Amino acid sequence: MLLPEIKEREYRFKLALRMGLPIFALLIAFISNKFITDYQSIDIYFYIESILLITFSIYFFLYIIYQGFNNRITEVVTKTFTREYLYEYLKKEIKNNSNYTLLLISVDNLADINNRYGMKNGDKVLHKVALKISDYLEDKGISNFPMGHIKGGDFVIGLKGTKNEYSTILELMCLKSDEFKVDNIEVKISADITDKTFSNELDYLIENLFELQERNRNKKLLSQNQEDISPQKQELFVINAIKNRSFIVMTQDVFENDICVIKECFVKLKTPDLKIIHQKNYMKVLDKLGLMVEFDLMVLEQNIAKCCSKSKEIFAMNISPSSIRNPDFLIKAKELININKNTKSRIIFLLNEVQYYSHISRYNSTLNSLRDMGVLIAIDRLGSIHTSFLYLRDLDIDIVRFDSFYTKDIQNEKYISIIDGFNVMAHKKGLKTWIKMLETEEIKTKVKELKIDYLQGKYLAPVENKYEN
Repeated sequence: MLLPEIKEREYRFKLALRMGLPIFALLIAFISNKFITDYQSIDIYFYIESILLITFSIYFFLYIIYQGFNNRITEVVTKTFTREYLYEYLKKEIKNNSNYTLLLISVDNLADINNRYGMKNGDKVLHKVALKISDYLEDKGISNFPMGHIKGGDFVIGLKGTKNEYSTILELMCLKSDEFKVDNIEVKISADITDKTFSNELDYLIENLFELQERNRNKKLLSQNQEDISPQKQELFVINAIKNRSFIVMTQDVFENDICVIKECFVKLKTPDLKIIHQKNYMKVLDKLGLMVEFDLMVLEQNIAKCCSKSKEIFAMNISPSSIRNPDFLIKAKELININKNTKSRIIFLLNEVQYYSHISRYNSTLNSLRDMGVLIAIDRLGSIHTSFLYLRDLDIDIVRFDSFYTKDIQNEKYISIIDGFNVMAHKKGLKTWIKMLETEEIKTKVKELKIDYLQGKYLAPVENKYEN
């Protein structure tokens, strides 16, 4: 029997006691009163006591029923802890144990199972996976561990000790699960691990697990060689960098007909001791803390200040699409652009978005209002994420940049055909095309044959420190 089921029984038993003891006490009081007063006759007190007994009985029965629905600690489908109870349980465990490890075990193809075989079979798979995990760990001498269903196909397990104690066990479990099936349904399982060396806060540990999962989605088990940084510290560093405008802007030249026409800007934040926070580390923090708009405005203001009348270079910067759709950002950005007339056709907003924005007409109207002020709009990663193609189709833009995936294997005729097709499509729409990560003369020659407008890469120009605050 799983620990959550044992805990569920204990919980129900405690609720039953809470119901039974008050009723038992009232019955004793009732009987005692009858003996004390007059057991041969029935007076008005009998009726009063009877009414009270019925009232309290009904109240406690209703209380138990209500609490039973609102305080369930296990899920009906998986028989594991609910997310709410699991969090409560794990917080106590983390507090009471100097070393504690969390595992994230995921059914990666649950959505496909639900679509192909139906929700009932999907539920069956979840329950069988929970049992398989339990049986496997108990086989390894690990028992009475908390396990809960977080969302979708994701389970979180808490274990006492460090992640080094469980890494091999987890890796073997993933290897054994390669051929795991439930009623001939193939089940793909992946796993990730973290422990208290990353953070003492449960929320940060859970977030770290899902970040690791995203980073290692196609691997069976994470590499444990990555440097763990305290999330609390990282948040403080990011807040401090935004507050004090402490950042470095690095640039790389982009060429058209061997002439530098664009400088792409890469922003790195600085810690108080002047260490660098890279984009992959600070972007999620900005979103989480609601600082993305402030960050984008800070970088935009810095780039606008660099637009001088003598130079004709265009500054390309990544802007969060959510910032562009934010009225506060839009108002402030337009004010900054209007102040400096030299910015006309000198600023490129590079947009990269995984999820397609459904209110496309409103979005297009916003972009056109920026284009009317001289801002150039570019869609990034064309050919890699479906959203970039849909935006090419639906939005009024100026430039498209191909995903670097194609550059790495540009000699492959299949990829050449894809790039050529996108290039022709974009040119027919009156757009400029851009490709990056050109590393050799051979790649540069091949790309030139395709007549792509803008070329970028270390072979053409290195990334260099341009300016910093």
